[in-house]
Formats: sequence, structure tokens, C-alpha cells
Amino acid sequence: MRRRHLLQSAAAWPFVAAFAAPLPAWASGAALPHRVRPSNPGWPGEDQWDALKRDVGGNLVRPRTVWATCAASPGTPACLASLADVRNPFALGDNPGGTQVSGWLDAWTPAASAYAVAAHSTADVVAAVKFARRHSLRLVVKGGGHSYLGGSNAADSLLIWTRAMNRIELHDAFVPDSCATAPTHAVTLGAGCMWIDAYTDVTTIAGRYVQGGGCTSVGVAGLVQGGGFGSFSKRYGLAAASLLQAEIVTADGVPRTVNASRDPDLFWALKGGGGGSFGIVTKLTLQTHDLPARFGYASAKIKAASPAAYRRLAGRLVDHYADALFNPHWGEALNFDHDQVEVSMVCEGLTTEAAQAAWAPFFDWVRASPKEFVFIEDADIGTSAAQGWWDLQHNPAMILDKRPGADGRAAAGHGWWRGDGDQVSMFVHGYDSLWLPASLLGSGQRARLVDALVAASQLMTVRLHFNKGLAAAPPEVSAASRQCATNPAVADAFCLAIVATGGRPPFPGLPGPKPDMAAAHRNAQAVAQATATLKQLAPDAGSYISETDFFRTDWRQAFWGPHYTRLKSIKDHYDPDGFFFVHHGVGSEDWSPDGFTRISAA
Repeated sequence: MRRRHLLQSAAAWPFVAAFAAPLPAWASGAALPHRVRPSNPGWPGEDQWDALKRDVGGNLVRPRTVWATCAASPGTPACLASLADVRNPFALGDNPGGTQVSGWLDAWTPAASAYAVAAHSTADVVAAVKFARRHSLRLVVKGGGHSYLGGSNAADSLLIWTRAMNRIELHDAFVPDSCATAPTHAVTLGAGCMWIDAYTDVTTIAGRYVQGGGCTSVGVAGLVQGGGFGSFSKRYGLAAASLLQAEIVTADGVPRTVNASRDPDLFWALKGGGGGSFGIVTKLTLQTHDLPARFGYASAKIKAASPAAYRRLAGRLVDHYADALFNPHWGEALNFDHDQVEVSMVCEGLTTEAAQAAWAPFFDWVRASPKEFVFIEDADIGTSAAQGWWDLQHNPAMILDKRPGADGRAAAGHGWWRGDGDQVSMFVHGYDSLWLPASLLGSGQRARLVDALVAASQLMTVRLHFNKGLAAAPPEVSAASRQCATNPAVADAFCLAIVATGGRPPFPGLPGPKPDMAAAHRNAQAVAQATATLKQLAPDAGSYISETDFFRTDWRQAFWGPHYTRLKSIKDHYDPDGFFFVHHGVGSEDWSPDGFTRISAA
């Protein structure tokens, strides 16, 4: 199963080897605050860092980016050794200086924090928060490290690294604290867990399902706080909608257990309000669901012989989706690229015969015109037992993390989908997304949709991710999404359209040919033009906070729509001094783009 190929320029790279704390002085409001850098007066001295190290059980480290060695010593054995794992997403996550992507053109590049607390407990997080607040430090948090927008990356900062907080506990009858709800199946996950950890324990071992992310190396806590989609979200909804309870350390250094009865406003904000803005989540409890009998896939790649044939092919594929696949069973993507279409979809709850029958009319239509259409990759449709979907030992579509003892687990305990490998260490040239409303699938609007897809795909590949739009989901799933902080436009969208591309990291000292930065800028412009073509279909369409444009100016409306005012009020209540900052996070408009200087009074 090839889940997706997100970014186009990821061909093999030549160099890859495989308690409230005392308030800081500025909190009185007498002057605009500035967070302290190492070069500024007030930066903690070595004795103060040593004290923090003792407070966190010795787990204070000085991180380095994976690219730093080559910049300092290009071409050396040490440089090559540092690059050994840059295509392994788990290796990057296991490095406090690692990020899933290697930066974004004209936006951000990897910059290791000055220090990192490798937190093993909530007490470690509390100690780090108090220390950062006492010394007016810029704070960042890293779980999985998948933030395309660079949220876990900031020079001159203190990083709270939650990777070691990976305990998992399954519940047969969980009731949130102080709640009178009926007991339910659930799983409690530490903030450092990745989705493969959750799927292994919940699905492969226990035979149940938890709604999480499609990429197995994505961090659990970050995905839920961003709303969160997985391959089967068309059936099970937002990951955030399954949140029953969370533990979070807020800006006052207090760990709070929040749910629908305890700090319900803060609990709601964690269900899609964005990670890193309201506090540091240390663990969360998610509802689990009955596991369907089977999961499956459908894949193919088809090339058209002429522009007219491509328009016919795109139109027929959109018709087929609208008429046969627009339902809770089918997720993942259809990709449109110049004169080709690619099917890269998954399904749940269908037999192999039913999945094949769903696609037969379309593939029969293609085969009936061999002069117009050619299968570059033959159609492949199948299903298997759902309990084995993430079984790393028996699923050939997954790549094993073969490092011994990775992340304290058995080497076979982690792996990733082959189709996700293109993203790892990619340098993003351009990226944008928008939710397309289901009204575009209506008979009177479908031609407009197809015309826009054809036009946009002449500029850059357009990917329609159907699992990231919840129209045609079960009614209870749609209703639950509207109870989250995510932009409610998701409930009316049939897909999230993604336009993105990237290439090799352009950093000093790396072996191999240097990237063409002029081409990178042309790619960025093509992404913007293709997205603008699609936006003509839905000028006010929202965008998914975790997969969006770094540079967008309407981010508050795009990510949260009518919910932003409420989210900002919650932010101001629990974090009135703006202690927590992420790029385009709630309240970030009060700060300079780097998060170091306040530009608006609290």
C-alpha cells in the first residue's frame, strides 16, 4: 500500500546513507517584554543551568541539528555519519535537534535550541516551565517533530522534549475525572508517543481502533491539538473529537487535568486549537473504537494522450468519486498532475470483492479507450485483516526502523509507510491547502471543479485528501467535529486539497550537487498560482493548521473560522503574558515573528 507521495522532488539524494513561578520583570506591564537570548544580560549562568539539570534528574542536553557537523566539517567522515539517518523519521525524532522536514524556503531553517530538557515526567516539564518563565526565555516543545511550520524549532530557546514520555495504558471502562459519563474503552498516551506506538498497542495487540495520524512517526499530542486526521477519518472523524481527558502544564507552572467538567474551556481549546499555545500537554486519553474486520487500498496511475483526453479522464474520475466513493469507507487521495491521475486511496469495512466492485466501472471505462489512456501503474485493489494493518513484521508496505533499541523500544517497534518517505528531511519550497466544500460535487458545480483541477495541475500536482474533509461522514462524526475548536468548515468539506513541493536541503557542507534555489523559488510561485486557481472555487475556504502555507495572512480565519475569538479569550485567561508562542498560533499576533519581542500589550 502506497499511502501517499506528498512532495515531488524527493528522489534519492546522493549523500544519504540510509506552583506558580515568580513572574519576570516585564510582567507588570510597565514595558513591552523581550525574551532573553544568550547574548543578552539576564541569560542564565552556568550555575543556574546546573541547578535546572539537577531539578530534571540530569536530563538537560545541548542539542545540535543533524546538519551542523557538515557545515563545520564538510566532506569528513563525521559529516557523512551525521547524515546516516536523515531519511529515517524516527531517528530525527530521537534527536532533540532533529526536525521532520529540513526547513522551508524563505521561512525557517533548522536551528537547535540552546538547551533541551529531555523530560521523563510531568515534574520535569513543570521545572522547565518555571525556569523558562523565571528567566524570560523563549520556550519550544517537541514531541514528534513533524511541524512543517517549524513550531518545535527556535534558536536561542529552551526546548522541552517529551520523547521519553511514552507510557501507554489501555482502559476497558474509562470515566474522565469529575465526569458522570458512561464508562468507555480508551487509551492513555504519554506526550512522547507516536502513532505507531498507539496503533501497535491498541490495534495490533488489543484489536481495537484509535483515530490518529496517517504518518506513523507523527507525535500523538501535537496531532490531537491540531485537530488531527488519519487515513480513516472519513469514518471516525477528527482525532481531537476522541479526546476524553488531558494533562497539561499551563504558564503558571501548574499541571492540570482537564476534561469536559474540569477546565472545560481549556479542554475545548486543546481539541484543535493548536499545539504549543495553551500549555504543554504531558498525556492524553482518547476513546477507542470497535475495529472493522478489514482495511484496504486502491492504487493506479493513468496517463492521458492529449489535453482533451486528460480533461475527460479528470472529469470521469471526479464523477466516479462523487457517485461511488463519497462515503465513510474511502479515504486518502486522488492526485492530478499535468496529464496523469494517480489513485492512492484506502478503505475500511469493505471486503476485497466490494472494494474491487466499487472501482470496476471507472477502470473498465479507462481500459475501453487504450488510444487515449495508458496505465503507467496497473490498478491494484485489495483488503486484509484490519488488526494487521500496522503489524510491522507482516506488512511489506512499511519500512522498519532497524536501529537497535530505537527510542527504548525493540528495533521492530517502529516503522513508516513507504509512501511517506519522500517527506523526510525535505526542504519545503511551497505548501498550501484548502478545504473544498461538498457543494462542488453537485451536478451543477462539478464541471467548475474539474476545470480548476485541470488548470491548477498544469502548474503543480494537486492532491485531494478525502479523509481530511468530513462531508459524507456519519452524522455523529460530523456533529463531533463541530464540537472541536477546528474550523467548522471541515464538516462541510469533501476533501482537503493540498498543493506542495520541495527538494534537497540547501545547507553548507553537504555532499552532492547544490540545489537550484532559483528553481525552488519558481516552484514556490507555481504552488501559489495553482492554489489561487483552486481558491476561485471557494474564496473563503479554510485551511488545516498542520498542513498549510507558512506565509498566509488570514491564518486566524483559515484555521479556526468563527472560533478564533473564543480561543483568544481562553489564551488570554490561562496565559495572559503570552508565555507560549508558536508561529501563527493563537495569540501569536501579539509578538514579533520570532517570538522574542512583544508588540501588543496583554
